[in-house]
Amino acid sequence: MTAGRSAPPTRAPAPKPRITYPATGSRKFAVASGEAAAPAGDRKGRLLRYHVLVERDIKGVTASEFATAVTTTLRDPRSWTAGGQWRLQRVGPEQKADFAVRLVTPATRDRLCEGATDGYTSCRTHDEVVINVARWAKGVPHYGASLAVYREYVINHEVGHRLGQAHELCPGRGRPAPVMQQQTLGLHGCTPSAWPFLNGVRNRGRIGAYDDPVPPRDRGLS
Repeated sequence: MTAGRSAPPTRAPAPKPRITYPATGSRKFAVASGEAAAPAGDRKGRLLRYHVLVERDIKGVTASEFATAVTTTLRDPRSWTAGGQWRLQRVGPEQKADFAVRLVTPATRDRLCEGATDGYTSCRTHDEVVINVARWAKGVPHYGASLAVYREYVINHEVGHRLGQAHELCPGRGRPAPVMQQQTLGLHGCTPSAWPFLNGVRNRGRIGAYDDPVPPRDRGLS
């Protein structure tokens, strides 16, 4: 640097907009475009295509942004394609899909999640992977990891149900929680973990679920 000259000022990146949403949405959705990349996973795996949608009443996250988060998670080498059983690819609205990943308001979550109208959790019902925006925006207070990790977890957990996976229990105190454990409601001595595969090995627990209480339904965030 030349003496007497100061470095040009650097501009801080603009902060990401805060996510806001009503408790009850319109059930109208923006659909993300497809990805250009080839499907993630081994060529021998079963190909499943998916749509990504965001309820239009949700502000602060676009369909494109949510789709990027979903696809980045599902393309991670620790995610479901690591076992070689599946290939996954996001497609646009002009193509048929095997399932959909939706970011929805709490009331829309209740309409889609048959028989589980708690307004708090996320779910999978038939070919709908339903992510409650309340959890996407806030996470859960006990989790013990970043919101980014929780978001990876909830995507992998609910997509795991679409792939036929059942709930699992913590395999032992201090061990990483299986992704199919209901980490939203409690860790039961395990540590938070977002991934089905750790170091190339499927991280499992015994099949089962805890009788954890579900917190009160979310009332929106403005």
